[in-house]
Amino acid sequence: MSQYQEVLIERDEGLLTLRLNRPDKLNALTGAMYLRLAEALQAAAADARVRAVLLAGSDSCFTSGNDLADFLAAPPSGPDSPVRRFMRALAAFPKPLVAAVNGPAVGIGSTLLLHCDLVYVGRHASLRMPFVALGLCPEFGASLLLPQRIGRVRAAELLLLGEALSGERAAEWGLANAALEDGAAVFEHARGQALRFAALAPQAVATSKRLLKAPQAAVLDAVIEAECALFAERLRSPEAVEALSVFLRRSGAAH
Repeated sequence: MSQYQEVLIERDEGLLTLRLNRPDKLNALTGAMYLRLAEALQAAAADARVRAVLLAGSDSCFTSGNDLADFLAAPPSGPDSPVRRFMRALAAFPKPLVAAVNGPAVGIGSTLLLHCDLVYVGRHASLRMPFVALGLCPEFGASLLLPQRIGRVRAAELLLLGEALSGERAAEWGLANAALEDGAAVFEHARGQALRFAALAPQAVATSKRLLKAPQAAVLDAVIEAECALFAERLRSPEAVEALSVFLRRSGAAH
């Protein structure tokens, strides 16, 4: 399956939908997929016909995070790496971003939600950030944004212990706008909300989003850069090498 099939792009009524479509790998993200997502977001930002973007996986899985075999074969090597390009495109996206989340949302599958404007989840979705268990550290601004949203002690459970968070609890804690019945209902509700932006004045929406983000935009950029540098350092550490090797062996045995 090519990157074009692994990230489906649909345009309808001013809405651009980006759907992760790698079901055999639980929508695990490869460098090629990050690149396609980044390019789609950059094009959407410049296209006046696009009023909002909807990010989704399938009715049973958002994403299991990075495809570790692909990730380790071509680890992030700087600001032009596919994952960094995706992070920049998503964090700086000037139009509304809406996410529809069913099933697992692991690693960056959870941290990217912190940059979305509206998030809708299945009640039994599972948000998880197992960075420490893999010998790594938080990324994509999670060390700043997560404690701001849910408080430091709750964030410590999720970031240090890697505890899973249900969709229902994510909505209760303010990480999602609402938890709905799992499956197609999540996508349909998120799509309906995203389509509402087509009837609103686009410049007023963009200005309002910019004002919401402005107070800590520079701080967030600095945190993401610091996290990326530490993540790359951790990726080369003996702890991470061992933990990732064990994970890959177990994954291979499972298949």
